[in-house]
Amino acid sequence: MRVLVVEDDPKLARLITRGLREEAYAVDCCDSGPAAVTNAAVNPYDAIVLDVMLPGMDGFEVVRTLRQRAIRTPVLMLTARDGVSDRIAGLDAGADDYLVKPFDFGELLARLRALLRRPDALQPMMARVADLEVDLAAHIVRRGGVVIALTAKEYALLELLVRNAGRVLSRADIVGHVWDDNHDPFTNTIEVYVNRLRGKIDKEPFVPLIHTRRGAGYILIDTPQP
Repeated sequence: MRVLVVEDDPKLARLITRGLREEAYAVDCCDSGPAAVTNAAVNPYDAIVLDVMLPGMDGFEVVRTLRQRAIRTPVLMLTARDGVSDRIAGLDAGADDYLVKPFDFGELLARLRALLRRPDALQPMMARVADLEVDLAAHIVRRGGVVIALTAKEYALLELLVRNAGRVLSRADIVGHVWDDNHDPFTNTIEVYVNRLRGKIDKEPFVPLIHTRRGAGYILIDTPQP
């Protein structure tokens, strides 16, 4: 999952960014309203963590602008103001949730997970494909009942594949949701991580689940591929 953090307090921005990356999110960060609008317009973010008090354009105006441009990315607003009128203003502007500073990072994670579930409210937090199980809340992966240890980036890639099981994901799809703006598109990073995942979840005696569609991308499916 790829998240945009919009926060002009450098210390808080670093804390949020580091914490999210440790939880396997790909994170971009900017510190002004206009930059937030630009980033959200060109990148396929899964969620936006947005401070209210920003230079150039406040968070309320950022959300209104995004919604006017039909950008429906879920927005979690952060603010030091805890008045009911402020919360109402944020929600009326188009935000999806509101978190008052100071906050516990665990609550921020929980609210983000809730926002990411909203596009499909019936989607369970346990994804299964054949004998592969992925606990989307606890980030625990099992194959044949055995826990498999993955790095944060390996997990992020697997989560994207399992959430889109049966669908071919192009390199652009994968880069857009698993890597941030620091990714070099001319490297073979995606192939490296796909091979690492295969070495962990598709090793013998398991039936391979990750398949390559030449010229198209990758698919996670339990049907044998030609």
